Amino acid sequence: MRGIVPDFLVVRFNFDDQIASEPEAVRDVIKRIDVPSLDRERPLLFTGIGTSLHACRVAAAWVSRLSGGRLRPPALEAHELGLMGSIRPDDQIVVVSHRGTKTFPNMVLERARAIGASTVLVTGFGVERPLGDRVLRTCRDETASTHSVSYVTALAALGLLVSAMLGEEGRELRTAIGDAPDAMKKTMALPVPRPVVDKLASSVHILLTGFDLDQITAEEAALKLKEGAYVWAEGMSTELALHGTPAVFGPATDAIILVSAENDGGRTLALRGLLQEVGATVFSCGSGDEFDLGFAAVNPLARPLVSVIPLQRLTAEVARVRGTNPDTTHGDVEPWASAIKRVKL
Repeated sequence: MRGIVPDFLVVRFNFDDQIASEPEAVRDVIKRIDVPSLDRERPLLFTGIGTSLHACRVAAAWVSRLSGGRLRPPALEAHELGLMGSIRPDDQIVVVSHRGTKTFPNMVLERARAIGASTVLVTGFGVERPLGDRVLRTCRDETASTHSVSYVTALAALGLLVSAMLGEEGRELRTAIGDAPDAMKKTMALPVPRPVVDKLASSVHILLTGFDLDQITAEEAALKLKEGAYVWAEGMSTELALHGTPAVFGPATDAIILVSAENDGGRTLALRGLLQEVGATVFSCGSGDEFDLGFAAVNPLARPLVSVIPLQRLTAEVARVRGTNPDTTHGDVEPWASAIKRVKL
């Protein structure tokens, strides 16, 4: 009956509360943490898994951009680095691990300690005695298994770490991180558009694309949609979406394109036109009122902390319509519950 809202649409998730806490949590990180001084003359690398690795990739990009390409640290998956990656005594290894309990990030820390490399661990408050030589605490462990606030607080901590290492070259990043909470709060006040929610709630496959730092946001948002809404989503660069991938585009494709603040050589427009020509539904995400999913204007360096918010909130709304649970990520339903418990993360 019109006017009656189904019960599942008014469910509030812990995931909602975690997202809502992000502006103040980032502000707390900025005020609270004391970042160590990294040596820009020594090798530096970032490592993590999943959402943590996405944060590492943003940090590595910051270093490369702000140093004018003189420093180009890798961002490596902790699984590979922990098992077979090369670690040397002069390495500086920054490990991001939301709860500090996962097998392979801790394996990296153990290997680094045995070899004599120095480590910085970016993690939450849950682990009492973390393994890192220096520990940057981000936020309380999340009560939703679909991580949100631990991602943006890790980005804030990494931004402060990078800007401190780079000195004068890092000043713009330090200022941008400081301004981010206000832009995040403004973004929280924007509505999540129902037409986008309703369309994606019936999706089979969602494509998310972006250029430069937006590519990482697209990949992070795709992971959120999988975890929280149980829908297959894939994030990739705008350019990769134009190579080979169009073979699977068609009327069943739903796409979200993050519209870059940088010059991407016209590739976003080319991708949008191609998708529309083959019958796909295309939504845009960007800073401004003209986009389907909007976020507040911010320095491009801090954009990853802000642009992810409408996509996190979208995940929660799509989950409500689909009747899924971003707090448990299928961990409370068989056969997933038993299968997941047998895998030690």
